[in-house]
Amino acid sequence: MSMASGNEGPSSTAHSYTNRLSKEKSPYLLQHAHNPVDWYPWGQDAFDKAKNEDKPIFLSVGYSTCHWCHVMERESFEDEEIGSILSKNFVCIKVDREERPDVDKVYMTFVQGFHRYSTDSSWHVPHFEKMLYDQAQLAVAYITASQVSGEKHFAEVAEDILRYVSRDLSDKSGGFFSAEDADSLPALGGREKREGAFYVWTAGDVRELLPDVVEGTTGTSTLADIFSHYYGVKEQGNVAPEQDPHGELHGQNVLIVRYSVALTAARFGISVDKVNELLVFARAKAAEVRKSRPRPHLDTKMLASWNGLMLSAYARVGAVLRDKALLERAVQAGNFLKEHLWDVEQQTLFRSSYCGEQMEVQQRAPPISGFLDDYAFIICGLLDLYEATFQTEWLQWAEELQLRQDMLFWDDDGGGYFCSDPGDSAVVLQLKEDQDGAEPSANSVSASNLIRLSHYTGREEWRQRSQQLLTAFSDRLTKIPIALPEMVRALMAHHYALQQIVICGQQDAPDTTSLLAAVNSIFLPHKVLMLVDRNESYLCQRLPVLSSMSQEDGVATAYVCRDFACSLPVTDPQELRQLLLDGVAEMQRN
Repeated sequence: MSMASGNEGPSSTAHSYTNRLSKEKSPYLLQHAHNPVDWYPWGQDAFDKAKNEDKPIFLSVGYSTCHWCHVMERESFEDEEIGSILSKNFVCIKVDREERPDVDKVYMTFVQGFHRYSTDSSWHVPHFEKMLYDQAQLAVAYITASQVSGEKHFAEVAEDILRYVSRDLSDKSGGFFSAEDADSLPALGGREKREGAFYVWTAGDVRELLPDVVEGTTGTSTLADIFSHYYGVKEQGNVAPEQDPHGELHGQNVLIVRYSVALTAARFGISVDKVNELLVFARAKAAEVRKSRPRPHLDTKMLASWNGLMLSAYARVGAVLRDKALLERAVQAGNFLKEHLWDVEQQTLFRSSYCGEQMEVQQRAPPISGFLDDYAFIICGLLDLYEATFQTEWLQWAEELQLRQDMLFWDDDGGGYFCSDPGDSAVVLQLKEDQDGAEPSANSVSASNLIRLSHYTGREEWRQRSQQLLTAFSDRLTKIPIALPEMVRALMAHHYALQQIVICGQQDAPDTTSLLAAVNSIFLPHKVLMLVDRNESYLCQRLPVLSSMSQEDGVATAYVCRDFACSLPVTDPQELRQLLLDGVAEMQRN
């Protein structure tokens, strides 16, 4: 078979295979018209086939002058066996990125989520840098997965992420640092930094660290043997050369769970509980030893927007897990933002703050004013913080910030928010972000913030503003909704109408916490949660209907409402949970 290059079409010689791409105009697609792969062009036919046959889509995006695209074709798509596997198990779609840059941008943005943390197909060797905004969004993703699936493991991952952030990315002021570098100096010395040096281990390191024989095991197994089996530690290192193009990890082990606790227990003839106990001890000992290594560079800049994302993470994970320590840390973050990044007199957020020589919080002179994402992400974090703590001061500040955001960034002519202050003469072009990328678009987050706030404050104009924002992005939402998943969520909230869940009871009373636990055990993407007790005034002043809701027979009581047309009062947590699940099922049917 021959392969066209540049702008040439396929050769006129006979071909063993011809697929649907032969009818396309794109030179890139025509280059692949005679692969032994059942290629489809991007379109509804492929989507229908995937849906009808319940097959995943294999998406290949490239362009005609791309060297690595040609390499990929030679090594994979011209191979008959690979072509057969792909065609049998997937619906294969080929896209010319220069024809459809929108499709390329969406999927490259997603892949560079998540997947930029891994360099291989088994998700073994990561890029070792740690960004605050990634940690925040991943923690939320995992706690949401635990709500949806009921899998405890996902909740544990979310909790573990925040444990790392509390330990290594937190300032004593309550703020969160921006990032930790991938590179650091090797533990045994050297002048050149290496990627992952802080995190990797040799087999000798593990033996020296965990030499004790474990009683009751088959043979004379040591703790190092159990640890090495569970985490895939090998004598020669467990990083293949193709995973380490610069040779920085030669002879090193990147720890990865290779066997379950149950299989590890069976391998060494001990109980699952014993293995868990040993692994907890071993990890703690390894972490203690690792403290003596040269640490990666820490970017101590504290950004308002990323702190807002992390505030949401601590609030949401803390609420689901009913973890007071996480909620206290969320409150500390809220206090940091208000104390160090909010100018009360000017009613303005600052973009960032910094650590001085004594690790004191400092500001630039003059400080950088906050952008749209700073306001939007903090408002979202404050709403999540209220739903986790029911301290109305956070709702009040969210209301202030939203008023200020509207004043600074709203486009009265076209709708939606500008990314920066239109009054700033230094910015020559005013942009509105129309895609959820590595971070969600601030317009997407604002669409949800506005509708949530309208339900908390009774401000009908904010619900209307949310609709105006969606209208401003309607073309993008209609043509490429996957580019704005966060905005689609806001659109769905308008379509289904937010569920208002009102709990009447004393905040820390057992009957109240039981009802709240029932609510937080379920993923409810379209809800606002309120607590009304004897001392509540902020909400009742804005939403007079709340004054008519009360405890039944002195017991904490829940009301589930849409537009304050409410269900009968519920006092039993299981009954409340079922009522909410029925609502989710009804929404899915519609």
